Amino acid sequence: MPSPPQLWSLLITRAQSLAAGLKRVSWRLPPLPGGARLWVTLLSLGFLLAALKGNGEQLLAQRPDSQGWLWLLIGVGLSLLSLVINGLAWAVGLRWFRLRPRWGLSVREYLSTNLLKYLPGGIWHLAARVRLLGLGEPLLVGQASPVGTPLALAATLLDPLLAASAALAIAAVAGWRVGWPLLGLLPLLVLAPRWFQPLLQRLERSRERQLARAQRSETEPALPGSGGFLLPGYPLVPLLAQALFVVFRFAGFAACVLAFDQQLSLAWGGWLLGFCLAWTAGLVVPGAPGGLGVFEAVLLLQLGGQLAEAPLLAVALSYRLVVTAADLLGALTARLDQAIDRQHVHGARPEQHNV
Repeated sequence: MPSPPQLWSLLITRAQSLAAGLKRVSWRLPPLPGGARLWVTLLSLGFLLAALKGNGEQLLAQRPDSQGWLWLLIGVGLSLLSLVINGLAWAVGLRWFRLRPRWGLSVREYLSTNLLKYLPGGIWHLAARVRLLGLGEPLLVGQASPVGTPLALAATLLDPLLAASAALAIAAVAGWRVGWPLLGLLPLLVLAPRWFQPLLQRLERSRERQLARAQRSETEPALPGSGGFLLPGYPLVPLLAQALFVVFRFAGFAACVLAFDQQLSLAWGGWLLGFCLAWTAGLVVPGAPGGLGVFEAVLLLQLGGQLAEAPLLAVALSYRLVVTAADLLGALTARLDQAIDRQHVHGARPEQHNV
């Protein structure tokens, strides 16, 4: 019987062969008109609209009472807190790359750029963070020279990759009874530097080309380039920070479940499994900005056979409104804090001159 390392090597070899075969087939297929993102968005939204049409009357009957509205308000607060944790997790990732972020400023800039994910293309929030890292100061302590584009992109792309890995690991724990551990824990093995380094470099090059095309269309200056980057090791601490973010993200979703009194319709482990799978799909599947339509469609497909569609739709749509409100509040708070800082700087200059 082969040893575990031999089995793992065989699995990697088979996966590489399968990927090469799929790549050869993909070259023979004609490209979809409008791109895959457009078709995924249309299919997801079409599925969601069909569910809304089929459950229109029942959905209108799903009205939260006064306690339900309070739960939705709590959901906005929990979702906003999850964004703050996500900003801190981004800073933890920067620190893992041996950069020295200013923690408060990192959270503020993360919240400020978060709304850009809703713009067409779905890359503008990443582009803004790469640009911030390229400036060096004031986001990074003692970084007089600009951070090169490959490292800035890698540090920015680390955030969604680790968040998706953490969500799938949590799904594996929540769904261990239905055989999820091996599938859900596989991304944790891929995060080992041996496999994660080439994956991250490939994604970095792809995003760099995408950003370059977008910048040319917007007639903006190109991002500064530099050499490659080297992973410091296994990203355990940033992964744990992203896992905390996903837990608080689910807490906002759980508040929506409680708002419509659906907590007894399904065990919390089932809710957690469905949420993590749907949230990960909305994060990684190319579709509408912000995962609009993809999250709701996957949640309906995952939990539709266990719950009535009308209350499930009510939970999904209310969660979409809750997280959008949290995104708006986070961005507005960050912009207000930026404006107050600028006023303090301008107000301090005359006093310094008088002294």
